[in-house]
Amino acid sequence: MADRLGELLVRENLINLTQLKQAQTEQRKTGDRLAYTLTKLGMVGERDLTQFMSRYYRVPSINLDEFEIDDEVLKLIPRELAQKHQLLPINRAGSTLILAMSDPSNLTAQDEVKFNTGYNIEVVVASEEAIRNAVERYYDQSAKYEEILEDFQEADVDVVEAEKEENLVDLERSSEEAPVVRLVNLILVDAIKKDASDIHIEPYEKEFRVRYRIDGVLYEIMNPPLKLKNAITSRIKIMSSLDIAERRLPQDGRIKIRIAGGREMDFRVSVLPTLFGEKIVMRLLDKGNLQLDMTKLGFETAQIDVFKDAIYKPYGMVLVTGPTGSGKTTTLYSALADLNKSTENISTAEDPVEFNLAGINQCQMNDSIGLNFAAALRSFLRQDPDIIMVGEIRDFETAEIAVKAALTGHLVLSTLHTNDAPSTVHRLLNMGVEPFLVTASVNAILAQRLARRICKDCKEPDPDVSVQQLIDLGMKPEDAKNCTVMKGAGCRTCNDTGMKGRVAMYEIMPMTDELKDLVLQGVSSVELKREAINLGMKTLRQSALGKLAEGTTTVKEVVRCSAAD
Repeated sequence: MADRLGELLVRENLINLTQLKQAQTEQRKTGDRLAYTLTKLGMVGERDLTQFMSRYYRVPSINLDEFEIDDEVLKLIPRELAQKHQLLPINRAGSTLILAMSDPSNLTAQDEVKFNTGYNIEVVVASEEAIRNAVERYYDQSAKYEEILEDFQEADVDVVEAEKEENLVDLERSSEEAPVVRLVNLILVDAIKKDASDIHIEPYEKEFRVRYRIDGVLYEIMNPPLKLKNAITSRIKIMSSLDIAERRLPQDGRIKIRIAGGREMDFRVSVLPTLFGEKIVMRLLDKGNLQLDMTKLGFETAQIDVFKDAIYKPYGMVLVTGPTGSGKTTTLYSALADLNKSTENISTAEDPVEFNLAGINQCQMNDSIGLNFAAALRSFLRQDPDIIMVGEIRDFETAEIAVKAALTGHLVLSTLHTNDAPSTVHRLLNMGVEPFLVTASVNAILAQRLARRICKDCKEPDPDVSVQQLIDLGMKPEDAKNCTVMKGAGCRTCNDTGMKGRVAMYEIMPMTDELKDLVLQGVSSVELKREAINLGMKTLRQSALGKLAEGTTTVKEVVRCSAAD
């Protein structure tokens, strides 16, 4: 079917031969179907593909988002069969079952459904992505939250109070109770489905709450019973291979799970003792969603040219700055992916290693045994390196070794926590690095922030934003008059938030000769920034206003993610 479909799509001019070969190569790597691969790579739209299949097979097409499927109909086909053949029961009429399929030519699947259900089959076509999402939505492996809570009321879960001497055997047994296991699984799977980046599980004196960070903003999701606090915490600690007996010290671990479709997901787990119990924060690490293409991160063309010029130099230092969760690691990984060739020896010191990158030597830091960034850097320099990445420059010792490495023929990539690019220079000076070493070693400094994107499915003009508001934000009057500000109305795709996904805003400052002279003269960050702007640097606020003018983000996000110049 795949080869035939590819030929038909080329013949219909929906794709070209080059795209088909590229999709077939990707398909062999992932094992996905060709139709799904083509839509995932953006070579053909889901709607166009569905309409083509509908015309070719002479069956109706269907938009699954517009349907609410009855539970009794869903029970006719088990989840495993639906996933195996990418199909979904939609409705039944008398002795006929209406079946949505991504491949209407799959007679084997139709026969299997007919045999299992005893119904005659009538086929409609839907995109594979839509069917996958619908299967995840309707066939939730975990019970609904309300049903789980009913189980909790019935279950005799005896959790020892925190201030009493605990029986670890009882605590471990309670964490393995079916309702507790199901609730933890529900939390993990639901976070993945909602595209959350972090899960916060927080105990307080009179409540226990679960929050997800979605597109940079925390949303309260549920409030499990307070009495299950210790059982849920222990369950997560067991999954993370942590010590459930240690409740006084912070612990860090990792969970790896496999969900429907063979997709693997890593959770980086941090446990912190608080006044009323242990707070758990889990960072979701999805390698499948790791974006390493600089053109898709949010860089403008001119900024990519400056950044690439800095990372392609044979030696020197490129620094990426911004707060926690601003995408610094993704930017560094995209730079490493661009530099990763068989002729280069690349080593990274990270805390923690978030994603495994083929062809790159990644080293996990461990302070408890003395393996910190400075120690790793010293070791790297004895390993004949070409390119070194240091997770973060936190102190003078690490900064000193990184600067020396940059001055002795190595390219060094690293991060710092500062507000903007110009203030990074003074952060290094405050650490104790001499001004002449900063000017000699630093190639460029990149500051970044992440803003939420407006949902594409419900984007509309925002009549409430005036021209004067845009001018007050820093937009030029002529640009403000011609700018159509957009907002998200809220829809099913974005859970009625109006926002879906994030886009990065960048401020890149190459260390030109003029800026180096100012650093050696000891000028302030304000003067350094003013000169950088005169030399053509686009600030974070200007970058944010550019995204606003494009209709990518909102006024509220511009204010939230960037400061006035």
